[in-house]
Amino acid sequence: MTTTHLLYLHGFRSSPQSAKARQFAALVRQQHPDVTWWCPQLPPSPRAAMLMLREGVAAWPHASMAVVGSSLGGFYATHVAHTVGCKAVLLNPAVHPARDLAKYVGEQTAWHAPDERFFFEPAFVDELRALEVPGPQQPQNFLAVIAKGDEVLDWREMARRYHGARIKLLEGGDHALSDFDQHIAEIVEFLKLA
Repeated sequence: MTTTHLLYLHGFRSSPQSAKARQFAALVRQQHPDVTWWCPQLPPSPRAAMLMLREGVAAWPHASMAVVGSSLGGFYATHVAHTVGCKAVLLNPAVHPARDLAKYVGEQTAWHAPDERFFFEPAFVDELRALEVPGPQQPQNFLAVIAKGDEVLDWREMARRYHGARIKLLEGGDHALSDFDQHIAEIVEFLKLA
């Protein structure tokens, strides 16, 4: 099944202006102009983010949609894929964000616009916990790109979480996947973009 609709989800404190999001958007625009692309700015509330995503893809054909998520976006992408049964590509996905982001409660700045601030509320940790889903129910629908050199998340937790899925385990690398351009062709092949 080819992918006709593609959702890209950025990570915590990130935005559609991240290097990976812009690079992927440009590739889709230039090489796959018939693919519907959506990379929204996610609100700080996980519940609000998921509500926005559910509404945004409600009219999409679930059989031919896919989702790509980076870090916290990978956690969200897993939830979306679990809910609608679509393909998902996870880039250094957050596995336990309720645990890991609890220490970030308070005022935060956006990576790509340090003058933009938002408040990460204590309730958001519970909202993250409520979005947790079991391991991939359809592992063939998942590709996880995991860098052993990730300085933010534990690659072993990611590999365990997506056991049975297709995993591209990188020796070295970093959380941002600075060498994303070296992996994008394999991602596009996995997604079978229209």
